[in-house]
Amino acid sequence: MDYVANTLGNLLHQTAFFNLTWGNYLMIAVACFFLFLAIHKQYEPLLLLPIAFGMLLVNIYPDIMAHTGDGGDGGGLLYYFYKLDEWAILPSLIFMGVGAMTDFGPLIANPKSFLLGAAAQFGIFAAYFGAIALGFNDKAAAAVSIIGGADGPTSIFLAGKLGQTALLGPIAVAAYSYMSLVPIIQPPIMKALTTEKERKIKMAQLRPVTKLEKILFPIIVTIVVCLLLPTTAPLVGMLMLGNLFRESGVVRQLTDTASNALMYIVVIVLGTSVGATTSAEAFLNWDTLKIVALGLIAFAFGTAAGVLFGKLMCAVTHGKVNPLIGSAGVSAVPMAARVSQKVGAESDPTNFLLMHAMGPNVAGVIGTAVAAGTFMAIFGVV
Repeated sequence: MDYVANTLGNLLHQTAFFNLTWGNYLMIAVACFFLFLAIHKQYEPLLLLPIAFGMLLVNIYPDIMAHTGDGGDGGGLLYYFYKLDEWAILPSLIFMGVGAMTDFGPLIANPKSFLLGAAAQFGIFAAYFGAIALGFNDKAAAAVSIIGGADGPTSIFLAGKLGQTALLGPIAVAAYSYMSLVPIIQPPIMKALTTEKERKIKMAQLRPVTKLEKILFPIIVTIVVCLLLPTTAPLVGMLMLGNLFRESGVVRQLTDTASNALMYIVVIVLGTSVGATTSAEAFLNWDTLKIVALGLIAFAFGTAAGVLFGKLMCAVTHGKVNPLIGSAGVSAVPMAARVSQKVGAESDPTNFLLMHAMGPNVAGVIGTAVAAGTFMAIFGVV
């Protein structure tokens, strides 16, 4: 009888109920809320669902993210996924997939979009000084500030390059969460800063872009940007390589692989590993709360700066530019462009801003990578 009782007692104590803290239960609740947003509300489920599930797993079974340490090679499944984040492999592959999926034609047709993409990076530098004011050191502040570009892969890439692996998890979760919540965060800011008349502005159709222009663009951007900021090569280089696959027309199999199978595999691995950095012990602290708050402020500032610069362009061109496309200058491709289209269509259902917004959106991806390269250059990272 004692044997049965001891066996049942051992089995009972092997369950997670006896090992979890109140913090784990709180994070499990947060994970379930994110799953609700991803599945029921469909807020960018490709990102939010794997992140939320990784969060759920690590707070039920922390060892799935554990590493033996002391030179040992043992570790949990998601620990090995996470190492691919630290080594900048997954962020670079994500950029290649984005390049293969994205038409750069709107940016080529309207180069002024680069200005809107640059304006939206204001949130990054505002967050940098905010992080310094809150007590982060300069490298940690730089890593945190990239959240303002709404660019998860670049946030992970820069945090790793600057040696801020202790903050990589909260930074990545904040960046990807805000990317997923673009449809919630941006519209109130866009509406507050524009008038009904401005939101109804219809922009002239973009000029056709030749195949030669589309082929030359990724090559020229790679040469120019990587010569100026060589440390951006893993991101900008992969982004442009993916786009060259797409536009060259001679490697359709590579284009399909980069934009579909490979992209989705990387999203699964990256999403779950990012979510797995949110164990209660690592996530529930003041630094994390500061990062989440700074990220939101930075993202709001970036959106506002893009819209305000769009208003300036609207005034300079005598009403030919709809300021709403400025909000797409953040790096969330193509989510931010879709939001510009949605807000514009609410004022005038016949107004089609999507392709116009894709120009600043693509420029924002390049701009955030350049901002990361600038920080790496400042701190002497090679």
